Amino acid sequence: MSLILQGSTSGSVTLQEPAVAGTTILTLPAVSGTIITTASSGQSIPKAALPTGSVLQVVSTTKVDTFSTTSSSYVDVTGLSVSITPTSATSKILITGLVNFAASSDTGFFRLVRDSTAICVGTAAGNRLAATAQMRSNADAADADSAALNFLDSPATTSAVTYKIQAASVSGGYTTRFNSAADDVDQTNRGRTASTITVMEIAG
Repeated sequence: MSLILQGSTSGSVTLQEPAVAGTTILTLPAVSGTIITTASSGQSIPKAALPTGSVLQVVSTTKVDTFSTTSSSYVDVTGLSVSITPTSATSKILITGLVNFAASSDTGFFRLVRDSTAICVGTAAGNRLAATAQMRSNADAADADSAALNFLDSPATTSAVTYKIQAASVSGGYTTRFNSAADDVDQTNRGRTASTITVMEIAG
């Protein structure tokens, strides 16, 4: 048997029983609001109605050119940042990515930063620098390394946030490079690589 609800001015809504054996129960929530069903073409389900763990938005950037620094203090790696504006302060931001970098003669470092706050770094101790990743040259000028990013952040804001990579080198004129070998010489045993960051807002 169908149940027909007549509109106050026109139209109607029909509740139709399924054509299956047995009893089907539809439990309505004890709150006021809109019941979300499968969205049809041209419609969308509000992000606020999606369950915890849903991916609400994805933003990504890829750096294909090179960058180098001799600074012993962290500096921004140009072109390796991405901004996202969370839809809810309870959302989590999942940062994934791949960073290709190299160090000439000594050690190179990079760290993940949200706006001006370093995240996903170790605890600095004495002269030891807090970093997300580091690589040590073994005196082979063709050296390069790759580091994967995978970090779940809780920015607790609905304002735009920027995630970026910062780099540093050991003092003394050593160089940390991105997307190239340690010396970046034009030879067939050297390569040029790409680095990428992807951020996903996860419903909290």
